[in-house]
Amino acid sequence: MILFFGTRPGKKESKMLKRVACPHCNQTGTMTVVSQPNYAHLFWIPIFTIKTEQFAECSHCKRVFYKEEFTKEMEQAM
Repeated sequence: MILFFGTRPGKKESKMLKRVACPHCNQTGTMTVVSQPNYAHLFWIPIFTIKTEQFAECSHCKRVFYKEEFTKEMEQAM
């Protein structure tokens, strides 16, 4: 019997942070948070979430902030 088991990224979800200022350029309303889960799958059917990658990007200065770099303001707005 052959089992197909592995991991696969899920669908990306984006959310604009409207009242949050970028810590780098101090522009308000330019931050977008992207969240993408990684799933364990069996026969290409997702079974459970392994982890979720999150990062924020400023559309003004193009700086990327990873989950560890989020400010309290970013955490509360999500």
